[in-house]
Amino acid sequence: MQDASPASSAALFSLIGNTPLVEVTRIDTGPCRLFLKLESQNPGGSIKDRIGRAMIEAAERDGRLQPGGTVVEATAGNTGLGLALVARIKGYRVVLVVPDKMAAEKILHLKALGAEIHLTRSDVGKGHPAYYQDMAARLARAIPGAWFADQFNNPDNPFAHETTTGPELWEQMRHELDAIVVGVGSSGTLTGLSRYFERVQPDLAFVLADPKGSILADTIHTGNVADVSGSWAVEGIGEDFIPAIADLSRVKSAYTIDDQESFDTARLLLRREGILAGSSTGTLLAAALRWCREQTTPKRVATFVCDTGTRYLTKVYSDGWMVDQGLLQRPRTGDLRDLIGRRFDAGEVVTVAPDDTLLTAFNRMRSADLAQLPVVEDGKLVGLVDESDLLRHVSNEEDEAGDGGRKRFAAPVSVSMTAKLQTLAPNAGMRELRAVLDRGLTAVIAEDGLFYGLITRFDLLNHLRRTLT
Repeated sequence: MQDASPASSAALFSLIGNTPLVEVTRIDTGPCRLFLKLESQNPGGSIKDRIGRAMIEAAERDGRLQPGGTVVEATAGNTGLGLALVARIKGYRVVLVVPDKMAAEKILHLKALGAEIHLTRSDVGKGHPAYYQDMAARLARAIPGAWFADQFNNPDNPFAHETTTGPELWEQMRHELDAIVVGVGSSGTLTGLSRYFERVQPDLAFVLADPKGSILADTIHTGNVADVSGSWAVEGIGEDFIPAIADLSRVKSAYTIDDQESFDTARLLLRREGILAGSSTGTLLAAALRWCREQTTPKRVATFVCDTGTRYLTKVYSDGWMVDQGLLQRPRTGDLRDLIGRRFDAGEVVTVAPDDTLLTAFNRMRSADLAQLPVVEDGKLVGLVDESDLLRHVSNEEDEAGDGGRKRFAAPVSVSMTAKLQTLAPNAGMRELRAVLDRGLTAVIAEDGLFYGLITRFDLLNHLRRTLT
């Protein structure tokens, strides 16, 4: 860990590094012992805190970052959080370019730290003007006094891991370590660890965990750099190019892990070991488990919990999101119930009761970002209430600021809801569904008093995306 003098550094900086190491004991690891270094325990919640501090302080020392300057970076979120954590304490402005596939929790965290966020496309490659690294470089050139952290080309990135992560892990493993499983984003972790262990344990096996769609695993297998990459939902690792600071020379094994296996493995880690980790940890753990189970003799293996899973609660750990992405399969019914985004019988639908207040309905709409709510009584759908219903009942131009408005919000939902519902049976056809949606309505799927859920235009689009692509 980097020294932090109370006289010159924020006390928070002293908490970066020296993260704990735990053994996996409730998942089958074959003949091996598998250990996880919990980088999620850094103050910013990820391994990127290490490089955030290292890169900023190196730029300060050599004069590239001056007092009152601006830190600019292209990031999947975690490097931005590490940079913002350090930069804001030191008084710098922070401008970050973030691909639009990143978890909302990361964006909110960055904004809470005062970072300025520029969202850009995640479906374009290097050289495209909307590519996040190219956009960040342009911003850095345009902003007076800006310093571009440029983690993909910054030698202080791997140096942070060579001087902190590697020595910590070696000591925690008591100098008995046979393999390390890593992912590659900027490649700082792999390159830094390679340099350190080349000195202390040259026989150490490096294993690459790579998302399906990234070119890195294929590069290891074939020795050729692919011209075309795919896309993947895992955040923070995988690339469509070889970073300038990457040293892949010591990687002897590489595993391609698809999104399904990555997310399933992250969820498995939470269920079995109680560790709430991010999507890239699922990729690393899946590759580590494959490698461990292939061994015929006992080995001591380490990998990383790269970041905290609290940043992925609305993605990896949301059944609804997983279903929308085709990563979690529900039992198929062969009818319109397969199109319902949130199933009532699975407890996924936000509802109100007829005797709930309109204020309760409004608060639930607001917290769940919904425009309407089913009204359910004793398990049966009795109505719908939407924003226009609420507005008609509570608005009164003559008493907008008086007590009358409060009293109207205290009225029961039953006075405002639409009770005469047009429903579709589950076995209705797509033409009937389209007719309802084309009138600007939401399709209510119900039959014989049983409410199954709602189908919106978005649900239909999502169904078509899954079935046609």
